[in-house]
Amino acid sequence: MGVTRRLKSYFLRGLAVLLPTILTIWMFGWAYKFIQENMTVYINRGLVWLIAHVQGGGGIPEKKLAEILVEGTAGSIIGFLVGLVVVCLVGALLASVVGKAVWRLSESFIMTVPVLKRIYPYVKQVTDFVLTPQEQQKLFSRVVAVEYPRNGMWSIGFVTGSRHIKVAENIEKEFLIVMIPTAPTPVTGYVIMVPKEQTITLDMTVEEAFRFIISAGVVAPDSRRWPTLPELCAGNRIE
Repeated sequence: MGVTRRLKSYFLRGLAVLLPTILTIWMFGWAYKFIQENMTVYINRGLVWLIAHVQGGGGIPEKKLAEILVEGTAGSIIGFLVGLVVVCLVGALLASVVGKAVWRLSESFIMTVPVLKRIYPYVKQVTDFVLTPQEQQKLFSRVVAVEYPRNGMWSIGFVTGSRHIKVAENIEKEFLIVMIPTAPTPVTGYVIMVPKEQTITLDMTVEEAFRFIISAGVVAPDSRRWPTLPELCAGNRIE
């Protein structure tokens, strides 16, 4: 093996080892920066106002507090931690009976506002799906393979429901409502209706399917659990 090929091999091997760690750190850094710019700065300004009014005329001047909490590094960390505590407290409150009742009243009020009632339900549906495992289980009952967008080309889809549709006189057929997600953002995609007998139920959880789609097929379940090519071509169903 030549020196160039050996160096290339070493480089690719090192990149394969380091890249996941680097990307993970970058994603956490991006998330931290996003929170700092869109949440923490307002929390810190609120803290400056609160401390300044609590201490009255004495104590640390408001301008000095702003330099420490709003512009300083220590202040940004404090605001970040305060934000985390607030989110945890809200979550704990909503887990109680009183919190759930208050939140239902708040949502009822939001649904009466002309503009918000057309936006809020869809935003809530997306956030519930991304952050709540129970919502994923209710929305996506199982993972299937369907021939889409053409015959001979198989796509992974999530079954969201079923309908019995009249296809001829006195003949009804069961159709599955399948959401075909797009990579690498599986919360978007296409909704199609497919005859049940033209789908294959895969031995794959919703979480495994999401990892498969987000990674563009790199992170795949055990190959022994996938239907074989003869099964796909013959249309054998795995129930």
